[in-house]
Amino acid sequence: MMHLLARMPLGVLHALGGVIGWALAELAPAYRRRLRANLAQAGYTDAATRRAAAVEAGRMVFEAPKLWLRPRAEVMALVRRVEGLEAAAVARAAGKAVVFLTPHFGCFEITAHVVAETGPLTALYRPAHKERLRRMMEAGRARKNVTLAPANLGGVRLLLAALKRREAVGILPDQVPARGEGEWVEFFGRPAYTMTLAGKLAARADVAAFLVMGRRLPKGEGYAVRVTPLPAALAGETAARRVNRALEDAIRECPAQYLWGYNRYKRPRDAPPP
Repeated sequence: MMHLLARMPLGVLHALGGVIGWALAELAPAYRRRLRANLAQAGYTDAATRRAAAVEAGRMVFEAPKLWLRPRAEVMALVRRVEGLEAAAVARAAGKAVVFLTPHFGCFEITAHVVAETGPLTALYRPAHKERLRRMMEAGRARKNVTLAPANLGGVRLLLAALKRREAVGILPDQVPARGEGEWVEFFGRPAYTMTLAGKLAARADVAAFLVMGRRLPKGEGYAVRVTPLPAALAGETAARRVNRALEDAIRECPAQYLWGYNRYKRPRDAPPP
């Protein structure tokens, strides 16, 4: 089925995914409650934004087979425009390593492909529990210039080695970390267990940090990728809060495409209370 979906036009996948995403939000009570609660926490209480967020979540699922299983040239042809990537190239030319932070927004799968066009990228990821799905994900993500680093101590060592070589690394900064790997930091006004790794790497003097967002275009036209420098820390602001603040500002530009159904505020097992 995954291979069949991968051969369908992107517009068809987004149409199917939108229907399934909307239906799931209507029929799955636990998912519906989390979607509503997370949106409301960020100030989005209108039904239109909730429907749009549910539709976009379904599109994210249905577009994944095409991004994982089709040839790289076909995947890259879906990228209609890229903005801001030149700034990362300038940082590299100046001898800095580059950290790309990609939240659960839009088509975050496409961003690694775009970044890897400019040079080696080591991307931190959390392996899927199901073996067959894990193999498919890894094969689809580990393409030209992309090295996958699992979200464990060994993966962190791979990231640090890449930075030492003045290469680029990629991190999903809003992924809930394991106990001991994060701290409670405000995210849209509520404490969220936030990884400290992304903020610490971004704060290094030999690193240039950027947000990279892959936004879905309407009617299955493809994707627009935008790269922006991570804003400077405010006075008294922690490294992790700096990252969360930057994510909040970016998400507010197109709230429907953030993955609000993700359990962002969960408490990892044995983690201290907020």
